[in-house]
Amino acid sequence: MHDIVFRNVNLIDGGGGPAEQGDLAVADGRIAELGSVGPGRVEIDGQGMVLAPGFIDTHAHDDGAFLRHPDMAFKLAQGVTSVVSGNCGFSAIPCSPSDQSSSASGGILAGLEGEFTDLEGYFSSVLARKPAINNMMLVGHNTVRSLVMGDQKNDPSQRQLSAMREHVRCALEQGACGFSSGLIYRPGRYSRTEEIVALATQAAQYDALYTTHMRNEGDRLLEAVDESLQIGRESGAHLHISHHKAAGRANWGKVGASLQKIDAALQQGQRVTLDVYPYTAGSGRMSEYFNLERVNIELAEVVRIASCPAFRHYEGKMLVDIAKAQDLSLSDCVRHILMAPKGDRTLCIHFIIDEADIETNLAHADMMVGSDGIPDLRGRPHPRLFGTFARVLGRYVRERGILSLPEAVRRMTALSAQTFGLLERGRLCPGYWADLVLFDPDVIIDTATYDEPQQSPLGVRAVVVNGIVAYQNGVHTGAGSGQMLRYRRSEFSTR
Repeated sequence: MHDIVFRNVNLIDGGGGPAEQGDLAVADGRIAELGSVGPGRVEIDGQGMVLAPGFIDTHAHDDGAFLRHPDMAFKLAQGVTSVVSGNCGFSAIPCSPSDQSSSASGGILAGLEGEFTDLEGYFSSVLARKPAINNMMLVGHNTVRSLVMGDQKNDPSQRQLSAMREHVRCALEQGACGFSSGLIYRPGRYSRTEEIVALATQAAQYDALYTTHMRNEGDRLLEAVDESLQIGRESGAHLHISHHKAAGRANWGKVGASLQKIDAALQQGQRVTLDVYPYTAGSGRMSEYFNLERVNIELAEVVRIASCPAFRHYEGKMLVDIAKAQDLSLSDCVRHILMAPKGDRTLCIHFIIDEADIETNLAHADMMVGSDGIPDLRGRPHPRLFGTFARVLGRYVRERGILSLPEAVRRMTALSAQTFGLLERGRLCPGYWADLVLFDPDVIIDTATYDEPQQSPLGVRAVVVNGIVAYQNGVHTGAGSGQMLRYRRSEFSTR
């Protein structure tokens, strides 16, 4: 007898083909049969809804969340069963218990805690907390550089570069899927292209990825794309461009020219992939976006406070409203927040993206989906943390018709699993791990808003993680069946 059987479902297998009616059986954590199957200890009537592989969030900052919020409810309720963490150059590892290098993330690695120094130690710490979903890791440049060089702005010495290369190599050897950079952030912004090439070469030796939050996503977007392509070519690593966008009204529409550069590189045989989040606002560490000596007023006018340890009552408010209430100029308001104690840990939301560019991105061949959510649940985080995948399926598939449903599922499952090396996941295939989501395509939609961001989507009826029901009819089961994944290898085990 099977462990779980889904009856009366429309199977979308992740390969991009149309839905097929049938049943699906799960046994011993894996998909056992599809089509007409025998009885199960647990039988779930799908009532004609879609059963698909669990969604894969290709761009997550959940390194700390797996330790602080192992229930991962904000991802599970969307149907997300696996994430790729360690993005934008910030990763939980490597670290030193006596060093505060992780503080360089300024809150992006929210909740990071525990006694570990490398990837295997981090995986062990997470597994001890029985995580609800699976996690694949990147090793981050900002983290590595901070650990080796502190806040130095100069080029690394040969000894320092060798030490950074060894940290990257160790993480890749232990199962990381690649090396990430965040060249807009400190200390990554101090590095030259040659430094990134030297470190990305380590990823190439494992046929792994170089993922990047590019050096510029606004006025110099196209130059940043050129640099990213150069790093990919010279290192030999598979280039993945994170959260592709054109930031700032003056740059709206540039995603078309950027994608043309990507297409040209693909035609020449270079390996390049991308992801996008389906919102017109970005989010990150506020101090990275402002020069306090010359505050960008145009940007300040579209900034909203997400998390502010110094002034919790500012959370959820626009800077223009805070400035008015405090009788401050916008420039002085920015300084007031960022120069306060713990001001550098302020996270903001900035409305800088054109809706038309989102649709251009989603329509582009093989564009994947990443939430880029920052899991600081004390404030009012960007709603993408709770709503990304349901928003794509509800707004951009059902309402806007930018993607077909099978194609959207492929971009969120099989394509992501193949790209990031999630072994035996992302497809409805016998023998694959049973990471599954049952959803109603006529209902699914995000409900998280900027005012009320911590709200679960509608239309997700059941989620299975590694063969165990983790979420059903709005209830988190507490199964804790998530695994720590290794690039193109079996999952990590403490046994």
